[in-house]
Amino acid sequence: MHPRSPERKTVAAQKPPEPTALAIVAVILANVALAFGPWFVRLADVGPVSSAFWRITLAAPLLAGTALATGWRPFGANGANLSRLLWGMIALGGICFAADLGSWHLGILRTTLANATLFGNCAILMFPIYGFLVARAWPTRIQGIALALATAGAILLMGRSYQLDSRHLAGDMLCLLAGVLYTAYFILMARARTTLAPIPALALSTMASVLPLLIFAQALGEQMWPTHWGPLIGLALVSQVIGQGLMIFALGKLPPLVVGLALLVQPMVAATIGWSVYGEKLGLADLFGASLVAVALVLVSRRARD
Repeated sequence: MHPRSPERKTVAAQKPPEPTALAIVAVILANVALAFGPWFVRLADVGPVSSAFWRITLAAPLLAGTALATGWRPFGANGANLSRLLWGMIALGGICFAADLGSWHLGILRTTLANATLFGNCAILMFPIYGFLVARAWPTRIQGIALALATAGAILLMGRSYQLDSRHLAGDMLCLLAGVLYTAYFILMARARTTLAPIPALALSTMASVLPLLIFAQALGEQMWPTHWGPLIGLALVSQVIGQGLMIFALGKLPPLVVGLALLVQPMVAATIGWSVYGEKLGLADLFGASLVAVALVLVSRRARD
């Protein structure tokens, strides 16, 4: 067994990692890629949970092959440091991610793209709170201001589209449930990333999500086999391989506050897609909310580098 280095133990137990410019760029690009997920789900000609199943199933072989190509092995010399606790953490993370995707994809078809993405990423606040609890520290003044700006921006981003149609409530609640499960996935994978490289961690959690999603889709009686594979391939490559790949990389490099605030990039991009494709118009409130989010991200990223 290869023991963890003392430095990694200290980072995992006492304080979050220090952000780097590369990690900040990665988490922003991750959220841009992930924002296209709801659009691909709407375009797919299978059930919403079935589209989540294909997102995972199509991505799993590519991620597993990439992990193996880097020289990583789940057993033997490179995999011997995978304790039972770590295996269990990754498996539970995969199950949480499967439940997150299932709930989110059901909600996507019942609300606007902006609302689905915003509620589905309520880890915006929950994941930073987890980070402060682990660090046993209150947020600094700058961090508090950034959180307040981001919260106000999030309310503005969702407020206008929600008021247009109260029938979005069921979809919003499903997406909110997905956001809670997404937070649990983040927590588990952030801990796994203290000892495991990003691609192997994502490959293992992705494979752990396949069977739960298959069972869920079958239980709902959804159509499983598509006529057109394009949206599902796009969902797998853009959302799972690129989006989650960059996100898992960033989880090992950034504190929860930065990761949480960066999630607000998703509803900004999703709102733009909804406006350009489905006529889900943007107003001054949406644009002002997006600008507040941008200011919050600049504050935490600059503060982290000072």
